[in-house]
Amino acid sequence: MRQCMDADNLHRRLKKIIGQVQAIDRMVDEDVPCEDILAQINAAKSALHGCGKVVLEGHIQHCVRDGIQHGDADKTIADFTLAVERFANMK
Repeated sequence: MRQCMDADNLHRRLKKIIGQVQAIDRMVDEDVPCEDILAQINAAKSALHGCGKVVLEGHIQHCVRDGIQHGDADKTIADFTLAVERFANMK
């Protein structure tokens, strides 16, 4: 799986998200206004969505392409459909 995505980019993004979530946790203890906490939660969700796009793009460029060219095209399309459905359900 690692070869099908930009792992360095993904790790960098995930480390930033971890920092965001830790900051949100501290905000709760520091009695920060709810609106500010919600804004930071939304920012973390957006960042996670960006990670999902990186994974999906890698899946298309490598797994789907390879599966259609060298494997079972019907299974590849079914797997791709499932991946898109899972990505689309990220809220």
